[in-house]
Amino acid sequence: MSVDPIALQVTAGALRAACEEMGAVLVRSAHSANIKERRDCSTALFDAAGEMVMQAEHIPVHLGAMPAAVAAVLDRDHAPGLSWVLNDPYAGGTHLPDITVVTPAFHDGELLGFAAARAHHADVGGRVPGSMPSDSTTLREEGVVIAPRVLDDAAIDELAAQMRQPAHRRADLRAQLAANRAGARRLGELADRVGIEFLREATAAVLDYAERRTRACLAELEDGTRTAVDLLEAADGDLELRVAATVAGDELTLDFSGSAAQHAGNLNCPLAVTASACLFAVRVLTDPDIPPSAGAYRPITVVAPEGSLLNARSPAAVAGGNVETSSRVADLVLGAFGRALGQGTMNNLTLGTDAWTYYETLAGGQGACADADGPSGVHVAMSNTLNTPVEALELEFPLRVTEYALRRGSGGDGRHRGGDGVVRELQALTDMSFSLLTERRRHAPPGADGGEPGARGRNLLDGEELEPKASGTLREGQRLRLETPGGGGYGAPAAD
Repeated sequence: MSVDPIALQVTAGALRAACEEMGAVLVRSAHSANIKERRDCSTALFDAAGEMVMQAEHIPVHLGAMPAAVAAVLDRDHAPGLSWVLNDPYAGGTHLPDITVVTPAFHDGELLGFAAARAHHADVGGRVPGSMPSDSTTLREEGVVIAPRVLDDAAIDELAAQMRQPAHRRADLRAQLAANRAGARRLGELADRVGIEFLREATAAVLDYAERRTRACLAELEDGTRTAVDLLEAADGDLELRVAATVAGDELTLDFSGSAAQHAGNLNCPLAVTASACLFAVRVLTDPDIPPSAGAYRPITVVAPEGSLLNARSPAAVAGGNVETSSRVADLVLGAFGRALGQGTMNNLTLGTDAWTYYETLAGGQGACADADGPSGVHVAMSNTLNTPVEALELEFPLRVTEYALRRGSGGDGRHRGGDGVVRELQALTDMSFSLLTERRRHAPPGADGGEPGARGRNLLDGEELEPKASGTLREGQRLRLETPGGGGYGAPAAD
């Protein structure tokens, strides 16, 4: 059976719409601000073999890591109504706050595929409120490690009881289940409408179509090897990362050999996170309209030696790897291909007590292009979340936003300027802990083709500058201020 182009596009559209609907169900059902306001979550559909057939355009760092979660439960005994949950970075997860729920979809007793929803929970029982410590050295310090297991009412209660704000954790897990039910239902309706055999042919055709388009884009790039080097700002000094990007015809190999070894802090990455960052960068370099599916990744090979920072071994801490190291991996790939770089950090801020937790990432400047200035105040690269609105933040948490503005002039100069970062200053209305996981505080985001770098970011507590990775107690009345980096400029600035 062959799938004609019209049926192909209709099927791709139906799958994409189902994923977007899953995301809407998750966001509207969740209780925590991190999901319902910032939309720090992703949804996807997979075929019966565990290949990702479509993903909503949510969080890039989840892009290539979701398949690892489905692979972790693929060989289990599946049945209608049975869902699985996990967050173990070394068994399908990324970092512990990202909890993934996987639900099989059946049609007339036959396995159609899987619906998966991943969400960043505001706390998973770590050593500090928010479960994003700046100085963790083992996985256990970062929270409850969930090996793949069945998710039922008893499991939800058991897991939530080990975390802060258990009512929110229960509600958010149930929201993920609801999202998956919506996705599984849409897959079943598609099978009813077109038949299970045609649906399988059509989803396979979507994967092949994404592969063909990716290969066509790669074939337009000049063959050869491009290299890039960049630094991560660890607490005990800089860590060097390297990439050799080799284009050969319609294939791309990204080799990170020579990068720093796994270290004692939490900037380590499981391989799935490194792959996610690579796949995001490739989407930027090719065509973002290519269906985000397993087919688009077939021409890409990612090499990262086991035991390195980018392919860490258990039980290495990973809280910062998912958010900050992933950003640097994307920067490396984009920099190797001559792009001006954006802020290169998620500016992770976690606040809280044992009674409440708050987590957010902050926007910054994006790098300029050869034909346009970089956008300002956006969640660039691996984040793609929204901000928490000031009204929602002040209503729900004992915080006051004293300043929230663009950081004017922070974008790098050039023929086209980099985008500006933002300033976000919060005043504590009670005592609370804080944790910061940030980058580009010591090394500025570079420009390209003669463009100037963007401004480095800054973290300040009552005017005193903090390290890129910092934690402590924010006393009532104190102010924590983050000034996020600007993007690099493109092209030499015009002469005065």
